[in-house]
This record gives sequence, C-alpha cells and structure tokens, in this order.
Amino acid sequence: MLKYYVADAFADNIFEGNPAGVCILEQWISEEKMNKIAKENNLSETAFAVKEGDNYSLRWFTPDGEIDLCGHATLATAYILFRFYETDSNVIHFNTIMKNYHLIVTKKNDLYEMDFPTLIPEKYNLTDLMIEALGAQPTEVLKTHRDLIFIFDSEDTVTTLKPDFAKLKEIPEGLSAFVTAKSDNYDFVARAFWPKININEDPVCGSMYCSLIPYWREKIGLDKMVARQVSERGGTVYCEFNGDRVKLSGKVALYSIGDICVDE
Repeated sequence: MLKYYVADAFADNIFEGNPAGVCILEQWISEEKMNKIAKENNLSETAFAVKEGDNYSLRWFTPDGEIDLCGHATLATAYILFRFYETDSNVIHFNTIMKNYHLIVTKKNDLYEMDFPTLIPEKYNLTDLMIEALGAQPTEVLKTHRDLIFIFDSEDTVTTLKPDFAKLKEIPEGLSAFVTAKSDNYDFVARAFWPKININEDPVCGSMYCSLIPYWREKIGLDKMVARQVSERGGTVYCEFNGDRVKLSGKVALYSIGDICVDE
C-alpha cells in the first residue's frame, strides 16, 4: 500500500484553492504506475516525492501524463512533509526530474512560501483563432517556453470569461492559456486554462505566477503583490519578485488521508 494525501493548496479552508494528490514514497515506483495512479485520482496533479540525501526529488503527473512544473502540488507536498514527515524542519528543498529545477519551500507560521524560478514571457502575435477561443479580445499576448498569456484591460472580463475549450485546443502554440488583468481589490487577478491536457480550468495554478509576477512587477512597479485566482473555487497567492527567482506563498488545508492499494 502507498500512503496517499489530498490537500487544498492556496486555500484558507477545504473546498477552496486547488486540490492536489500527494504520495510520499520510500523509493521510486514505475512511471507507468505513477501515470495510472494520477489517472485514477483524476485531480489536476498528483505529486510523487522521494527523499534522496537531505532533499526530496519531486515529480508531478496529470491524468494525461507527467508535467515539468507545478506550483500548487509542490505547496501541497511541502505541507504534507512539514506536518507528517519533517516535523522539526522549516525548510524543504526539492529537486525536480523533468527540468532539473531546484525548488525551496519555507514554513512561515500558517503560510508556506515557495521559491521558484522566474520565467520571463515574451511578446507574441494575437490571432483570430485566439480571440474566437477566448470569447474576448486581449490587449496583449505573451508567451513562455510552455504557456500563452493573455492580458486584458478589465478584471470583470477575466472573471466572467467563458472560453471555447475546443477552440483553445486548436491553438498550436502553448500548452496552457493564462488570462490576467489588473485588479481593484488585489494587485492582479488571473485564471488558468489547460484543455490540451483535459483540465479545462485549473483552480489555482502556482507555476503561472512564475511568469505573471515579473510581468506585473514591470507594469505596476511593486516587488510584493497579492494576486487572486478568480476560478470557481478561488485562491489567494502572495507574490514576491526576487530577480531570477520568485516567491509564491499561500495556505494549505488538509482534505484527506488514505492508502492506495497497489503493490509498492
């Protein structure tokens, strides 16, 4: 049996934020088995972690396969480790497999602060298909190595946006589509759509802020910002720009503890 946890990341209470599955392993199981577990869990991501020396190696799987970076599942994994495995520690270091990222999570009272790489987005061309898929016209399009980012001039547009997910899948660029706008109540709001991996909307997407933080820092001139992901579940992300690194902080709520009945 494998011990299995579900925790809601970037959440003040359960049923908020973004739920992630977490498996803390003594040694790696096969990639095929991790894929099957993630598919069976049917959450946006399931994280698998193994302690190697003083650090933890970390992998994330969606129901459709492995992904290179995931913020909310990292936050959830760190929370589980702090609470049940590394109870005397305030800092956990992760080494990731796909991109060889070094991620750091620090426990600060009831907040968990992640130290992630900064991803600088570049300007990109707007197409008619993008407008049709989004159902609204952005003022600007940006792109990272993985994601498309659409800037809107209205918080209300981002909040009420109803994309055509079938058409979003047809856009050749970008694994995901992020939408964002300046906010009256927060520094900025955002949403994250991943229909290409069969997740229409990610409730709170931590990795998105690796590129949104440097963008909004340049626009509004703040190194520290508070963002709100305006999905149905919603979640608050405390953001800080630190040059080639960004810090993302949030709370975590434990939802469940159980066992997965497979051979280790």
